[in-house]
Amino acid sequence: MDIHEYQAKKILSNFGVTIPRGGIVYSPENAENKAREIGGSKWVVKAQIHSGARGKAGGIIVCETPLEVAQATDKLLGKKLVTNQTGPQGKIVNRIYIEEATEIEKELYLGLVFDRSSESIMVVASTEGGMSVEEISKEKPETIIRSKIEVAVGMQNFQARELAFGLGIEPDLIRRASDTIIGCYKAFSELDATMVEVNPLVISKQKQILALDCKMSFD
Repeated sequence: MDIHEYQAKKILSNFGVTIPRGGIVYSPENAENKAREIGGSKWVVKAQIHSGARGKAGGIIVCETPLEVAQATDKLLGKKLVTNQTGPQGKIVNRIYIEEATEIEKELYLGLVFDRSSESIMVVASTEGGMSVEEISKEKPETIIRSKIEVAVGMQNFQARELAFGLGIEPDLIRRASDTIIGCYKAFSELDATMVEVNPLVISKQKQILALDCKMSFD
């Protein structure tokens, strides 16, 4: 079972992972009000369907006024989005997530999956966030870092720090990055997920570490 981005983000935030301010809406009027409530000067309107690559399919729109947010929401609601994951039949958009825009300095990839062959949790990370893990494996395999977590022991702080160092995160942010990685691990293990993918995990220009997009699956 897959859940929507906004649901996955809410779960991660409960485990101490920082997410941008946002909220779910079902109409253009809701969307305009939500943008005003969130505040700021730029927002991202995101179609909520069970699929990656929504941006390439036109399902993510950046807006600079609350009116633009309402117009983008109106454009997306009821629209069929076709991605490489939905197949040609596509998926209809029934709900929209409005989120404050983030000034991105660096995009990273973080994924956790249960590896049945070794009966352990595999953490996969890369400096090439924003690309799918398949694209990273094909185009930038040298950037991939893997860490095996024994289920009985759980993720240790030193393992999270090693991943953060491996991603080239600056020293001042290592602690925050390792806390974020452990938060993702705790969400995975405590909720018996089969997959947690944060893509991209970003470092903002304000030096925050944020889960900008997230997918979670459960058996």
